[in-house]
Amino acid sequence: MNLVESFSEFKAGKNIDRPTMVRVLEDVFRTLIRKKYGSDENFDVIVNTQNGDLEMWRVREIVPDGEVADESSQISESEAQSIDEDYEVGEECYEQLHLEDFGRRSIMAARQTLISRIMELEKDEIYKRYMDRVGEIVLGEVGQILKREILVIDDMTGNELIMPRNEMIRGDFFRKGDMVRAVIKRVEMRNNTPIIVLSRTDSKFLEKLLEQEVPEIEDGLITVKKIVRIPGERAKVAVESYDDRIDPVGACVGMKGSRIHGIVRELKNENIDIVNFTSNSILFIQRALTPAKVSNIQLDNDDMKAAVYLKPDQVSLAIGKGGSNIKLASKLTGYEIDVYRETDEREVEDVDLDEFADEIEEWIIDALKGIGCDSARSVLDLSKDELVRRTDLEEETIDEVLNILASEFEDD
Repeated sequence: MNLVESFSEFKAGKNIDRPTMVRVLEDVFRTLIRKKYGSDENFDVIVNTQNGDLEMWRVREIVPDGEVADESSQISESEAQSIDEDYEVGEECYEQLHLEDFGRRSIMAARQTLISRIMELEKDEIYKRYMDRVGEIVLGEVGQILKREILVIDDMTGNELIMPRNEMIRGDFFRKGDMVRAVIKRVEMRNNTPIIVLSRTDSKFLEKLLEQEVPEIEDGLITVKKIVRIPGERAKVAVESYDDRIDPVGACVGMKGSRIHGIVRELKNENIDIVNFTSNSILFIQRALTPAKVSNIQLDNDDMKAAVYLKPDQVSLAIGKGGSNIKLASKLTGYEIDVYRETDEREVEDVDLDEFADEIEEWIIDALKGIGCDSARSVLDLSKDELVRRTDLEEETIDEVLNILASEFEDD
């Protein structure tokens, strides 16, 4: 029934600093002493920081027999000499205490207290350690796959981390034993237990992947100004270099895409656009809408809106699949972007596709909007073959739509 053995059990593998551990041990033993003797004022508790060995000594002044006024701080000469016959009046008597002296029940209670305190300390230590690592990438092994999350064992520390399903990229599929990379998104305490949450969808994950692949970012020669993502689908990264000799976009992409390819694979083929940051809003919006070529931009800085004009064949590129390109460009630049087609004077009049809802089924209108066509003219500007190819609609359906739309302008 050795408390020090308990200490040895718990100190192994724990990242608790020795001074803290020693303080906990002293506290536990001083509590034992106070319960038995009412005070711990005249007691020394010595913990060996190397092996956890412990000594407890009761220190009292030796007074002549019959003159003990305070038993907690004084001891009679004859009692002192029963401990060591060389003791004399006026000296301090050191009496060693042993755990057995405190009784089985007290020792059991102290052991439980010690275990509980060390476990609390370890939780605090894990919390602090991972709080300092928020934003870092960790490599871990998938330990368990649950319905709403997977448990990941940190390869470096052996601690258990969690990655919720909503922090995983669409297309992520892991088996037990797989190695996975993710960023530490946040650390929180739940029921006095530290919970370390990982993410593969957070923008910080992409930023850290870029940092690992592009030495110029790690060296501070290139700065990542902003990242916006639709995880697993598309991302836009604005970068800037303070050295005119360095092309930040070229450095991030690498020779023949060598640097970006590994990141794209890690992110399940997420399409990553790297653009040069600039404080010129018009130029930044133009770059953000890549790969579309913009003809003209009109800004409303009060409402942070931008009217972007493009040739008809560039509209669908600017909007992107499911609106992803324009959505990310808006987030990257901070402007609400509206796309307009450049038209001849005679073609200024146009009709919104929604106006044909009574003649054209809603799902067909949605398919046309999906390729950037939201007005009658924008559909008529494209050939039948192109409409079939880009929308996957049947040829007969396209013929019917073109007839309905064309008749609208013939009536004029």
